[in-house]
Amino acid sequence: MTFRQFAFNNVLRNKRLYVAYFLSSLFTVMVFFTFANFAFHPVFTGGTVDSKALFSMAVAGGIIYIFSFFFVLYSMSSFLQSRKKEFGLLMLQGASTTQIRLMAFMENILVGFLATVGGILLGLVFSKAVLLIAENVLIVNESLNFYFPSLAIGVTFISFMVLFLFISMFVAFILRTKKLIDLIKGDKQSKGEPKANIFLAIFAALLLIIGYGVALTVKGALVVYAMIPVIVVVILGTYLLFTQLSVYIIRKLKGNRTIFWRKTNMLLFSDLSFRMKDNARTFFMVAIISTVAFSAIGTLFGFQSYLTKGMVQANPFSITYFSYADDTDKDINNELNQIQAILNEKDIHSEMKQIALNYYSSPYRDEGVLFVKASDYNNFARLVGEKEIHPGEKEAIVVDQSSKILSYSNPSDQLMESTIKLENGAELTPTAKIETEILPEFNGYYIITDNNYEQLGSPLRSSMYYVWQVDKGQTDKVVEAGEKISEKVPYKAQSVDYNVYQINKTFGPILFIGLFIGIVFFVSAGSFLYFRLYSDLEDDKRKFGSVAKMGLTQNELKKIVNRQTALLFFAPIIVALIHGAVALTALSHMFDFNLMKEATFVLGSFALIQIIYFLIVRLFYVKQLKHAIY
Repeated sequence: MTFRQFAFNNVLRNKRLYVAYFLSSLFTVMVFFTFANFAFHPVFTGGTVDSKALFSMAVAGGIIYIFSFFFVLYSMSSFLQSRKKEFGLLMLQGASTTQIRLMAFMENILVGFLATVGGILLGLVFSKAVLLIAENVLIVNESLNFYFPSLAIGVTFISFMVLFLFISMFVAFILRTKKLIDLIKGDKQSKGEPKANIFLAIFAALLLIIGYGVALTVKGALVVYAMIPVIVVVILGTYLLFTQLSVYIIRKLKGNRTIFWRKTNMLLFSDLSFRMKDNARTFFMVAIISTVAFSAIGTLFGFQSYLTKGMVQANPFSITYFSYADDTDKDINNELNQIQAILNEKDIHSEMKQIALNYYSSPYRDEGVLFVKASDYNNFARLVGEKEIHPGEKEAIVVDQSSKILSYSNPSDQLMESTIKLENGAELTPTAKIETEILPEFNGYYIITDNNYEQLGSPLRSSMYYVWQVDKGQTDKVVEAGEKISEKVPYKAQSVDYNVYQINKTFGPILFIGLFIGIVFFVSAGSFLYFRLYSDLEDDKRKFGSVAKMGLTQNELKKIVNRQTALLFFAPIIVALIHGAVALTALSHMFDFNLMKEATFVLGSFALIQIIYFLIVRLFYVKQLKHAIY
């Protein structure tokens, strides 16, 4: 048997440990190939797709490639850690350090080659389905038809073979520093039970409380300034949570005889405490990676929802048109006729209203304050089905926009504190404030009776505002009309449906690609847990085999392994879900927009995926233990 055959057989004999490394690498290659398939698609290279989509895919490919390097490196390190004794035995049989390093190098190159080829082939199998999904998400005008991506195949193959080559060289460099005695006793050396410092444990709790407290209390633009300090504090608190606070809690539970001596808890806590030093680092890494995935996808999804829903909320009318002070009547009439002609051309049924926006001088604002007649306001309110306003003869109603962005103060508060003097000497007192989007005035305005409106005098400045409310069920037509209107009457006229369409078209690629990156991060985090679990499989077989001789039943074994595996899989994920929930709550405070629905959907989806992954891994893990023991 040649040395190459020996290395090849080693891969086959250790396929149980290699399978997670192989599948994770294969998935990473497949995702990278998918992006390459997009980037080199004829529709994209033809220049018919927005450049932002191409840029987003290029950035995503770079992120995936860089992350793949560290992920594959960690995977190989975890695998080699479990083979210390094997390497030591080979050295006892006469193998040199150079041969051991060469064997590890050849094994990794072989797995890398198979994962790269398999990832490309799997990507080709699912490429049409992915292209169909992307075609709908990206909102492209042309079909993303299937094609043979020779350039994408070449780029993917070369990129990942270079990656695996560097990883293999790095792993071989690490192996040369191992001593024979360390290799022989690698799986028997106890790392000892970690000691918890009570002050560091308390400090961990304080850091997390402070980080969460700041993130949940700051609002508006202050969220941006608090972001970096909060991230640093929470990361440090998370590390101490797993390395100190969790150890301290386990020690306390072990000291409680009622809990520790209850049924099989002794085996659970003793084993957990013994391994905590290694698990703590894995927990920390998985928690941070998962938090990045949750926060990134939640932020992208929430931001898109904020833009689209905010656009609809701030613009209750289908189409709007503003006239400027220097516009002549002829210009206004021509542009209004153009808008109406487009609506007629698309056979769009709508109702039109207009209002004069008159601003009157104020000692508090140089640009003046907007006053609106109650009758004009009510005409617009009826158009969208909102409540009508009827102020008294001696009062004024203050109206505020409910969709303000990053505002530190409310400018309408000043209106509530001011009295209004009319030309006839009467004074009006603001008595109430309402929030509505009927008129586009972010600084707030007054609604007064028609009679009092006539006593305001000459306005400081004025403009005309026209709106069209389209009947329901004509969204596609309105989008087409909105595109033409934006070309014919730019800046002054807009269609909310067309604006939402443009947001989705621009933001769709970012969300689509961010989703894939988040999935790569999340799958990688799950793979870390898999490696951590299966690296202790042989120890578990020996330990539970010994306990089984003393009467441990299969049901008790299953119960212990379920708890042990559940703690391994869900401890970091629960922490990551809490981190993600706090981050998305802070984002909602930043934009003053409720993202509860979006956050629940994103975090709930990942939690469900983790539960399914846990059930699958636990099933095979318990099966292997039972097969080895009973």
